[in-house]
Amino acid sequence: MNYVVVDLEWNQAMSSKSSVFNKLPIHLGGEIIEIGAVRLTEDMRPGEEFTVDVKPVYFRRMHYKVKKITGFDKERLSHGLSFPDALDKFREFCGEDVTFITWGCDDQRILEQNIIIHDLDWDWIAGWINLQLIYNLQTGGDKNQKSLASAMEHFEIEQTRVAHDALGDAYNTAIVASRLDMGEGLRMYDEAAGILASRMPNYKAPAESDGPEALCHDSFDGFDSKADAFADERMRVLRCPACGTEMTALKWVNQGDQRYMNIYSCPEHGSYLVRAKFRKDKDENTWLANRLVYEADEDMLSFYKTKAAQSRRRSRGHGRRRGQ
Repeated sequence: MNYVVVDLEWNQAMSSKSSVFNKLPIHLGGEIIEIGAVRLTEDMRPGEEFTVDVKPVYFRRMHYKVKKITGFDKERLSHGLSFPDALDKFREFCGEDVTFITWGCDDQRILEQNIIIHDLDWDWIAGWINLQLIYNLQTGGDKNQKSLASAMEHFEIEQTRVAHDALGDAYNTAIVASRLDMGEGLRMYDEAAGILASRMPNYKAPAESDGPEALCHDSFDGFDSKADAFADERMRVLRCPACGTEMTALKWVNQGDQRYMNIYSCPEHGSYLVRAKFRKDKDENTWLANRLVYEADEDMLSFYKTKAAQSRRRSRGHGRRRGQ
């Protein structure tokens, strides 16, 4: 198997309401400005390296946060390759039967979006491994995400490359991989999410039930508030589990006990019930969210409508009391 550690840097729109989104066929979470990669050798150590700057065409103005973190400016990006040319060079570097290793899942999402918006071939990027899961599994962690810097500190890895540089972060991720038992990690990878969930402090073993199983289960953290979570693209944007089309949503309805639900719809495959469960991380003073997606049947749709109606009545009642 051909394993390539990849890291991306991307620019973002100045605002979620930027007019550029009206011109795009999909919601673009970020436009890639740098691709960095390190091929792993047979013994899972850093080998050949690759890096390329990419000239943006949609988000041309550098977001101040991205500029501050990466050090990129318009002058540097003006010399970058077009995304199609950069991707061709990257694909040539990767070779055949490639499996990508990343720190987290965001790079996969952003790469897929950039390939789609440029109408390029993406069948070759099917294999992905989130190294965070293997790291957490082998270091006694749970589902809570760990930073790459914390993993380097855990293994006492000296920082010799620039952070928040695509090649630098790819290299550091490759070094972390070399300190793990990757053979065992890859063997256990499909079970990792379930094992890590069982290590959570408030974990409850799933009771045997005839109820429907979730089609998707995602976890997100680092939110300052639940409102920020619902506004964040990771929570807000959801693609149809059947075809990958971005779905439309109704409204989130509070069910109590930090639980919420919504109905997302695909024009071809119908409706899905989406549940969100929040938990406060007292150490970080931030919110964590678990999101589950179910194929919605009539009972689920009816339950949602009932709860939504109750929520509207409560809101109207609060309004009258404030006006009295």
